[in-house]
Parts: sequence; C-alpha cells; structure tokens
Amino acid sequence: MAGTRKQNRTGRRILAAGAGLATVGALVAAMPAGAAQDTAAGQGGTNGKGWGRMVDVQLLSFNDLHGNLEPPAGSSGQVSRVKPDGTTEKIDAGGVEYLATHLRQARQGNRYSITAAAGDMVGASPLLSGLFHDEPTIGALNGMDLDVTSVGNHEFDEGAAELSRLQNGGCHPTAGCFDGGKKFGGADFPYLAANVTSEKTGKPLLDPTFVWEKDGVKIGFIGVTLEGTPNVVTAEGVKGLKFGDEVETINKYAKILERQGVKSIVALVHEGGLPASANYDYDCDSPVAGGGVSGPITEIAKNVDPQVDALVTGHTHNAYVCTIPDPAGKPRLVTSAASFGRLYTDTTLTYDRATKDIVRTAVDSANHAVTRDVPKAPDMSRLIGQWQDLAAPIANRPQGWIAADINGRGSTAYEKPLGDVIADAQLAGLAPAGKGGAQVAFMNPGGIRADLVHKASGAEGDGVVTYGEAFAVQPFTNMMNVVDLSGADLVEALKQQVSGSNLNAVKILQVSRGLTYTLDMTKSGADRVVTGSIKLNGEAIDPSKSYRVAMNEFLAGGGDGFAALAKGTNKLVGASDLDLFNEYLAANSSATAPLAVPAADRITVVR
Repeated sequence: MAGTRKQNRTGRRILAAGAGLATVGALVAAMPAGAAQDTAAGQGGTNGKGWGRMVDVQLLSFNDLHGNLEPPAGSSGQVSRVKPDGTTEKIDAGGVEYLATHLRQARQGNRYSITAAAGDMVGASPLLSGLFHDEPTIGALNGMDLDVTSVGNHEFDEGAAELSRLQNGGCHPTAGCFDGGKKFGGADFPYLAANVTSEKTGKPLLDPTFVWEKDGVKIGFIGVTLEGTPNVVTAEGVKGLKFGDEVETINKYAKILERQGVKSIVALVHEGGLPASANYDYDCDSPVAGGGVSGPITEIAKNVDPQVDALVTGHTHNAYVCTIPDPAGKPRLVTSAASFGRLYTDTTLTYDRATKDIVRTAVDSANHAVTRDVPKAPDMSRLIGQWQDLAAPIANRPQGWIAADINGRGSTAYEKPLGDVIADAQLAGLAPAGKGGAQVAFMNPGGIRADLVHKASGAEGDGVVTYGEAFAVQPFTNMMNVVDLSGADLVEALKQQVSGSNLNAVKILQVSRGLTYTLDMTKSGADRVVTGSIKLNGEAIDPSKSYRVAMNEFLAGGGDGFAALAKGTNKLVGASDLDLFNEYLAANSSATAPLAVPAADRITVVR
C-alpha cells in the first residue's frame, strides 16, 4: 500500500541520508562531528544499532513568511548585522528561491534534521500568492520540505474553512481550481492549533501536536497562536472559534506528550518579543540571559513548563536568539527569524537516547540571513514562473506613479508616509455624500504590508506603481465602512492607541489630511494623547458633535484594541481599501506629475 505524501517524503529523506553508506566508517563520516564521535564510542552499545547515546538533531526554523515567494522589495527585503569593525551592514535577503537553497545547504551532513515554522506562512500575502488564495505558498513550503508549523493569526484571515482547505486540499469554493484546473493537494505538513477550539464542541480545530521520529529519536511539537488572535483578525475570520491561553495550552499538551513517552518538546508559538537591537546577530543574552528582548513572549517563556525544551516564536517580525530562564530557573532557548523569509534559525538540539530528552546545556542556535548570492532553487523558480504567468495580466497593470520611495512597512515612525497616502485615499473615495460623507479616515498601521518602491520591480519602469505592488501594500481587500462617531468616541479611540491593550506596544492610527494632534511620549498611558490638541481642519473636536469616520471593516469591528471605533452607527459599506487606494493613485499621479512623498506632519510627537 502506498504511503501518504508526507510518509513518502520522509522516506526519501531517510534513504538520501543513508544512500551508499556501506560501512560504519562511512556512516560516521556522514554525520555531524559530535554525533559521529558518540556513534563511534557507542558502537556495540546496548541499543544494538551502532548509535551513540548523544545525537545532534538539527532544527531549522522560520516564521511569518506571509506568502513572500518573490524577494521582498525595499526595506522589507533587507536585514541588518554588525560588521567586525562595529558598523552596521544592510543585506538584501529573502525570496523562496534562495530560502530553499539555504535550507538545503544547511541540511547537508545532518542525518537528523527537522524544519519547523511558527505561523503566518500565509495571509497578508503579495499578489503572486494572495491572488490564488495562497495555494502557491503552500506548494513552495511543500517543496522546501517543511515538517510542521503552528497556525498564526493570519491563517484565519479567510476563516476556519479556508484554513482547513489549505491543510487538506481541494479547490477554492468560489474561485475554483487555479493551476490548469488541477485539484489543489493541500499541505504535506501539519498545521498545529492546540489553543484554537470549536465553540460548539470544545475540540481543537486542527492537530494540537506532532511528533517527529527517526531511528528512535522523538521530538514533539506543540503549536499555538496568540490568545489575542480575535483582536487582530476580522470577526468573520474567527467566527465559531475560541482561542485559549498560550501557557496553559502548552503546559497541558506537554504533559500529554510526556505520558506518550515524548520527553523532547519544542513549542511553536505565534507570539513574539521586542528585541533591543534591529541587528539579527546581536547578543540577546546581554547583560543577562534574555536581557535583550521584552514583550509578550518573555512572560510566556518564563511560565511554560520546564518539560518544554525550546520555543520557536513569531508574530512581531523581529529577530532574536535568547535564553530565557524557565520556571525552574534553567536557561531555555527562545528564537525568532524576523519575517518574509529573510532569515532562518539553525539550532542544534543534543538528544540523549537514555533519557529521551534534550540536553539543554548543549543547545546551540543562531540566525542566518537568506542572502541572494546563492544559486536559485530550480524547483522554486519553476513554481514562481508558473504562477507569474497566471497572474501577469493583472499584476503588471500600471496604477500610478511615485516620485520616490514612499515607506509604509519599512518606516519606523509613528506616522508613516504611506499611511498618510492610504488614509487620504480612503477619505477621498468616501467623502462624497453619496459614498458615505466621510470627514476623516483612520488606517491601522499593521494593515500596511509593504512600501511603495520607486525602483522598477519588472519591466514597468522606475516610479510606476503596478497593481501587484499596490496589492502588496493593501492585500486584505477589506471593505470600507463609514460610520457616525461622537467627538468623545473619536478622542477615546485616539487614546486607545497608547492605553489598554496597546499600552506597552502602541498602535498609532494613520490619519487623513485635516486631522492633527500632539502625541506626548514623555507621559504615560492615555495621557500621551494631548486632548486639547486634537483638531479637524483647524477646529477642536467637539465631544458632543457627530462625525462621519471612514475605516476598514477590521477597525470598525474594534480590531487592534480600538473598542471606541466599534461604537459607530449609521454604517455605510463602501468599496474595498485596495480599490480606493488604486483609484487615488490613478487620480493623483501621472508620468509627468508623480505622487510626492507626504511630509508626515499630522501627528506632532514629543519625546
């Protein structure tokens, strides 16, 4: 009987690792140095298979790919590191043609190698993947031999049924079959969703755990997404689902795995931290273990049961390799590999066959850049080319012109130049009386997924914005809402940027022209928004007055902790955010008069 695709793939990997090894000497030569020494020393041991007690298991990991099959453009396609002379160097990185090559090169010589991910493999994807409901990305991950991933919040962008389709296969219910009419086969790897359960049955939506096994070596994986997923996904996307506490869930399944005889455990956690440095090679354990990272993952790591040997994390799109003490005070590895396939983490887990556990003191890990100076993986090039041919008629269509780079995702400022453009586009499209009568527009910063880059990405010419490039900026195609909000609610929404759930990780709304205010970061909490400074077209906001406010459906549902925005009444549903963005580019730019970079001076920041 033929095995499953996953079983066949694993079998091929084992055969490839052992092919042509006719003698023990050849076997030893093919293994990592530490494992080879132990194998030689353990020859004739009680296991009877010629394996030593200690085995080095390679764990390759990455996170937050977001369907970036092609190399990301602009700052979204760069990482930084410190050169020997102390200066910082930016490196162009990313693209699955290069990621596949790096992973395959890293696996060479490692008999025991696992590849895992920490969620957001799909969702908020560029056109090449997003146009086809991320089937191209699942195909690429299959080709890169991904073994397992947790779900992330973006896996729920299109709801539980669509996530199930990505896992199990089948053609899209409305768009149908894309690749020459062939039925989509689904993921060769399991998506883990231990803390995502059905509200009706209480059962996990997908498998909670996965056990990787080879030659008697067993590594268990538990996959969770952030408990706050409903706050960062549309209500429709998480309908009927419950998201549990990350720590409680991981601890629960760690005990279950241990009862099953699996004592080496890795948690794949789609929640992350805020590193002290943007350089991927900085010392995260300075001045003390875990001292170089803060944010939600630190409390999770400090409370996850010591049975768990390492945490692979994501969500914040940052890079770090830290050792954060577990509840018993023992150092434990916590990693993240930035985003968009620009980095991967290479970790050596030393497995003790006698105890069946990881020797924590022997764990070694580092992040590596997915540089573009290696050969492209031919199978990934073919995959990209096939989907490019299908997408080309739409992707290459010009939408507008820009005079220089307009940064969004790549901007570190609270007010992003591209955020101003997007908010202005939404206001312009929804201001007419028949389209909503909007007076002001808000855009959530996390919804800006890329920069507009002046340099041509193809044959369109410098400064031309194609449909594909606009889609990369606004990939959700959220429907726009225009609602009535009182001045008091509008002020409260601005204060929620820096208070409540956003107190420690502020989320500054991008605002349309005419709205101005001061953000005083020397103060704390809601007081950071200076109430008396908030003005619309030069007039102070009247708490008792009603205003027409435009925003996407995510914000209108209270997403990102903006409960005040969910109080809107008299709702009118308009065009999608992407349609308004493209209309604005077409109406406000030309080859001879390209769109200039906004001054980004609507929010005055005091530090």
